[in-house]
Amino acid sequence: MRTGFLAVALLLGGCAATPPPAAVSDLAPSGALRAAINVGNPLLAARGAAGGEPTGVSVDLARELARRLGVPVRLIVYDAAGKVVEAGRTGAWDIAFVALDPARAAEIAQSPPYVVIEGAYLVRSDSTITGNEQVDRKGNRVVVGRNSAYDLYLTRTFKQAEIARAPTSPAVVDLFLKDNYEVAAGVKQQLEADARRVSGVRLLPGRFMVINQAMASQRVTDTRGAAGARYVRDFVEEMKASGFVAQALERHKVQGAAVAPLGL
Repeated sequence: MRTGFLAVALLLGGCAATPPPAAVSDLAPSGALRAAINVGNPLLAARGAAGGEPTGVSVDLARELARRLGVPVRLIVYDAAGKVVEAGRTGAWDIAFVALDPARAAEIAQSPPYVVIEGAYLVRSDSTITGNEQVDRKGNRVVVGRNSAYDLYLTRTFKQAEIARAPTSPAVVDLFLKDNYEVAAGVKQQLEADARRVSGVRLLPGRFMVINQAMASQRVTDTRGAAGARYVRDFVEEMKASGFVAQALERHKVQGAAVAPLGL
């Protein structure tokens, strides 16, 4: 047990120290930390009131990272995770907040997760589908947010069901209703909110996947990125161990998300 505490203490001490110049250069090459904020995931970020800056757990993490790097933060708002990843290909951001996924690992450097959330299915009240295991069947069409974690996961795992794609995750249920699809998939809490907003729908019990939400930096190359990615990994572990993430979840009244375990 003492060894575990010592390891955490060393981690916290290392990240709290002045960041290596190479990490600052990797993460803020323009002199500011450009942070991509996905407001398509309402658990982690939301648009600011009256056109103000966005708020949420991911925003708090971006601000804290910028503070430690000693640079200003520039928040860049996107309405879908897929759009964040696409923008990253052009170098439009320095850090981002997207779910861990093997397909994304080839394009961006991913930290350990900082929170864990659930993916769920929603169907019409009169649907014959009663369990998650009944969704992947011939004739079922499942709506997901384009290039979301659910899209990537279900694209890999479905054998018989078809996938239909809404432009963003918040638009999934409206498209599901409009075009009479059989199933909608997304963040459990978003679907619960949609079920309160519209009538004649219900969530299937349980979850079909666990989504590990992480920070991302630009892909490591032979010439740059390694120091920045390493600093982000250590930063995320410290934010979990210190209680920063737990306090942010409480401050923003987030329900349905939990702090990811250390070292996950």
